[in-house]
Amino acid sequence: MTLLLSCALQAAPNILVFGDSLSAGYGIARNDSWVYLLQQELKKSHPRLEVVNASISGETSAGGVRRIGKALREHRPAVVIVELGANDGLRGSALAETERHLNQIITEAKQANAKVLLLGMQLPPNYGVEYAQRFRALYPKLAQRHRIALLPFMLEGVPPEQFLPDNLHPNGAAQPQVLRNVLKVLKPLL
Repeated sequence: MTLLLSCALQAAPNILVFGDSLSAGYGIARNDSWVYLLQQELKKSHPRLEVVNASISGETSAGGVRRIGKALREHRPAVVIVELGANDGLRGSALAETERHLNQIITEAKQANAKVLLLGMQLPPNYGVEYAQRFRALYPKLAQRHRIALLPFMLEGVPPEQFLPDNLHPNGAAQPQVLRNVLKVLKPLL
């Protein structure tokens, strides 16, 4: 009886996608986004897993810090996919601040007993070579520090013609490639 009660009280395991416009599906139909496609893919192999998209277009790492605690309490995820920092970089934010914020988000997710997958990002070249290199290096540094899974660049393999006119956001045709990139690193965590 105790075992039945315990099982009944447990919610289906969640994957929390905690990101910005790249995960919120900016500029494309919701059903085209890589996060929606992830849920459809996992229905085949892991039908009990629910994908919760807590991504907000325009979100920064500072905004993520303010929201992560509530998101973890509300969704109790088994896995957290952290996809933040791009807006910090595009705004030229201090990299030490971005690193501190991402560090805090990862720490809180781990303290909530969630596995963490960090999705890395790169900046366009017009932000200067040094800043862009230091920004790109944040992600492997954090992954190594926390011993978490890392996708070094979530948009790897997306051709230039599969971006929206802003040249920052992938269009609907690019989303399957983004999903393939994420799944390669996510599957071992499931």
